[in-house]
Amino acid sequence: MALPSYASTGQRVWHYAFRVICGLILFYLIAPLLVVVPLSFNAQDFFTFTPEMLRLDPAGYSLEHYRDFFTNVDWQGPLWNSLAIAPVATLLAVALGTLAAVGLSQSHVPFKRAIMAILISPMIVPLIISAAGMYFFYSRIGLQGTYWGVVLAHAALGIPFVIITVTATLVGFDKSLTRAAASLGAGPMRTFWTVQMPLILPGVISGALFAFITSFDEVVVVMFLGAAGQKTLPWQMFIGLREQISPTILAAATVLIAVSILLLAALELLRRRNERLRGLTPN
Repeated sequence: MALPSYASTGQRVWHYAFRVICGLILFYLIAPLLVVVPLSFNAQDFFTFTPEMLRLDPAGYSLEHYRDFFTNVDWQGPLWNSLAIAPVATLLAVALGTLAAVGLSQSHVPFKRAIMAILISPMIVPLIISAAGMYFFYSRIGLQGTYWGVVLAHAALGIPFVIITVTATLVGFDKSLTRAAASLGAGPMRTFWTVQMPLILPGVISGALFAFITSFDEVVVVMFLGAAGQKTLPWQMFIGLREQISPTILAAATVLIAVSILLLAALELLRRRNERLRGLTPN
């Protein structure tokens, strides 16, 4: 927003200083990406910029690390495991989180604040503590080291994000619409799917994207609960850094960055659509 002509000297200084500060913070956040992405095209098996890369010599750049990522079984196995776990965990998180958010939005529910605090606790408690607790609990019921054990654990981590986004969407929901549907003979389920769900859908999808990213990028819990057959892509990247320094990690990281950017772009489009539906911004 442009400064008005009557702005004082102090206001003008703060106006431009604030933009400089925001620019520095943004640079601090994206600086690691500015290093990782170019290095993923390194023609050599190094984690540093070679003289050829610094000279922008085409001989210094290669897609070899991406070729290794998409063809090597050591990377494809964990990638497919992540793709098998994350969607199922997301579906469970969306179903349970949406039901919890809709239930907590009702005025007659007692102890709503306490219930909400319990439901979102997985995103507050340190992850290493949650992972250790899940390990001891799942080992007693026979789910430790199984596919469904990892899926349920990732769903538990994704539920808080769904609850928060759906609850934020329900804040501006007009409850007279559901009463009108009920007065016309619609049952609770039909009212939810035909009236309430279309209006809160942007919040549901936003929560699903957050839950998917949480599951796809998670490494601590899967190391506690997963067996060798449930090795995910982040787990493989961690092993690659700890046991064998492979530049393919840079290609895998770049792929994850690209996927995250696409998901965040979709999330921003959904947020703007939600604001238009609620009348907060013009069409």
